[in-house]
Amino acid sequence: MKQIWTLGDLADAAQGRLTGAERASPVTGISIDTRTLLPNDAFFAVVGVSMDGHRFVPNALAAGAAAAVVSHGEAERAIVVDDVLAALERVGVAARARLEPATPVIAITGSVGKTGTKEMLRLAFSAEGEVHASAASYNNHWGVPLSLARMPADVDAAIFEIGMNHAGEITPLTKMVRPTIAIITTVAAVHLEFFDSVAGIADAKAEIFAGLEEGGVAIIPADNDHTARLAAAAEAMGAEVVTFGVGGDVSLTSLDADGAAVADVFGETIVFELADPAPHVANNALAVLAALSVAGWNVDAGAEALREWSAPKGRGRRVRLRPAGGEAVMLDDCFNANPSSTGAAIATLGRVPAARRIAILGDMRELGPSASDLHRGLTPLLVDADVRIVHTVGEMTKHLRDALPFEMRGLHAATAAELVTQLPEVEPGDAILVKGSKAVGLGAVVEAIEERYGLNNV
Repeated sequence: MKQIWTLGDLADAAQGRLTGAERASPVTGISIDTRTLLPNDAFFAVVGVSMDGHRFVPNALAAGAAAAVVSHGEAERAIVVDDVLAALERVGVAARARLEPATPVIAITGSVGKTGTKEMLRLAFSAEGEVHASAASYNNHWGVPLSLARMPADVDAAIFEIGMNHAGEITPLTKMVRPTIAIITTVAAVHLEFFDSVAGIADAKAEIFAGLEEGGVAIIPADNDHTARLAAAAEAMGAEVVTFGVGGDVSLTSLDADGAAVADVFGETIVFELADPAPHVANNALAVLAALSVAGWNVDAGAEALREWSAPKGRGRRVRLRPAGGEAVMLDDCFNANPSSTGAAIATLGRVPAARRIAILGDMRELGPSASDLHRGLTPLLVDADVRIVHTVGEMTKHLRDALPFEMRGLHAATAAELVTQLPEVEPGDAILVKGSKAVGLGAVVEAIEERYGLNNV
C-alpha cells in the first residue's frame, strides 16, 4: 500500500501527541472501522451517537494499526488529541493543503445522482491521471474529512461527494474541501420534512459554492426550476457559472436506446457511449463532460472512459434474470427514493423492452406533510410507463395503491421482510423495478429475487 502519511506528520496535522511509536513510521490508510482496517492504517476512535470507537482500540492495534488516534484511555501506539472527530477534520484540511494549486478538486452535491456522477467523474478523470475520490457515499460530517484524510499528496485530481439533510450542513464540509469546481446535479423535492419549500433545498445545496477557491467554477443544471437561484448564489461567491442539460453550455444532441450519445460541449461535438441509456444518466454525464472541459482535461478521453460506467448496487443496477429458462431484467434502485428519482426510475422502466413491466415500490421518506400526495402523484407516471403490476411496501405507499387503477394493484406488504415471504413471480420477458427509501429495506427483496432467478442460480 502507498504511504500517505508518516505518524509524525499525521500527529502534527491532527494537533496531537504521538506516543509509543516512531515519527517516521509509515501510514498507508485511515480507518474508523476495525472490520475493514488494514495493517499500517491509522485508526481514529471516533465517538458516535451510539458507539465509542475507543472500545475497539485494542482490536485495531492487534490488527496491525500504525497507531490509534484517541482522546482518552490508554493505547500502546497512540496519537492523543482533544477530540477525535475534530482531529480527523484537521487532518482532512491538512491533506487538502498538500495538493498542488493546479490540481482540479471537484465537490458534488444534489438531490439525486451524487454518487453515480461522482463515479463517472472518477472514471473520466482517471483516463489522464491518478484520481482520489470519496468511497461509497462518504458525504457527511465524518465521511468528507475521512475521504480528505485518505488522500495522497500527489494525486492529479480529487473528487468529493457532499450531502445534507438540513440547511447549514454543506457549508463546513465544502470549506474543508475547497473545491475548484462545484457541481449540483439537480434540485428536487427531497428532505421536505426538514424544509419549508424546494427553494429552501436549493439554497442549502447552493452552500457548496461557499467553499469554492478563487476563480472557481459552478456547474449547475440548465433546466431546473431553481437554476436562476443557484446561478445567483454561485455568482455571489465570485464563481463562473456553467450550465448543463437542455439549453445549457453542455447539452445532449442525441441518445439512442443502445447508449450511443452525442453532446455539444461549449460548441464542440463529443461522441460517447453509455452502458445505461437512461436519460437521467446521460444528463449526469453532461456534468462530467463540463467538469473535464473547465478543468482543461481531455474531454474525448474522459468521454470514452464513460462506457465503463455501470450503476452500483442499489442505484439503478441492471440484473439479468433467467426465469423458467427465459430472460428478464431487474432494475435494482433501492438505495434511496424521492419523487424526482422515483419518477426517473419509472420512466427508465417504461423504456425497457418488456412483455410485462412490474414495479415494486417502497415508501419515500422525509417528505413532510405532502408525503401522501407525492406518493399518489406517482400514479400517472406508472400508467404512462405502461406498468402492468405495482407491488407496494410500507405505510405511505398505501396512498399510491389506493390511487392506482384496480387492475394495476399487486401485493401490499407492511415491510420488505413480509414481501419476501410472498415473493412475486417473475416470468420470461418481465422488466422489474425495485425502488424505495433505504430505510424500507427493499434490498432484501432484490436479494431474494436475485437468489431465486439470478444467472448464478439457474
